[in-house]
Amino acid sequence: MAGDWLAAQRTEVAADRILDAAGELFASKEAATVGMHEIASAAGCSRATLYRYFENREALYTAFVNRESYRLYREMTDQITAIRDPRQRLIEGMLSSLRNVRQSPTLASWFATTQRPIGGEMAEQSQVISALTEAFVISLGPDDTDLVAHRARWLVRVMTSLLVFPGRDEDDERSMLEEFVVPTLLPAHTADQPAS
Repeated sequence: MAGDWLAAQRTEVAADRILDAAGELFASKEAATVGMHEIASAAGCSRATLYRYFENREALYTAFVNRESYRLYREMTDQITAIRDPRQRLIEGMLSSLRNVRQSPTLASWFATTQRPIGGEMAEQSQVISALTEAFVISLGPDDTDLVAHRARWLVRVMTSLLVFPGRDEDDERSMLEEFVVPTLLPAHTADQPAS
């Protein structure tokens, strides 16, 4: 007997349904306050079923963050695909990512300051976010490969900081990125080109 060849697809669909239900809750409540019982109820399944797919809240949070990180990365790269200048690509990529997170009620709740802002913790721990940020750093041009992971980790911290403690407006954040981030991530490019 060949076994259930659709089992993996059903598992993926069920997990996505649970993550979608969690996302709806995150859109209406701060992520740190959402419990597994609420997620199971919103997904229309029992807690036992929920725990079959996600062993604990941390595993569910990680799966949700990873899924959303891929989506945000695709959106950001689509938005900056025509930009070739590494300085502008860096600045617009960061501003685009900040904008996309802030405009998503599902993701904005991860950086709420009235509760523990778990988005920063998740960003620091997520291997997916690390890998995507490293890919972004590499896309900016030749770099010392030993520094890519270090710079990507610092970039995640800058993004988290701006999500928790935003600038006055996008122009203020653009100015901060030009003054502090570009010279650190692209030191060879800062001497070549004037600030925009």
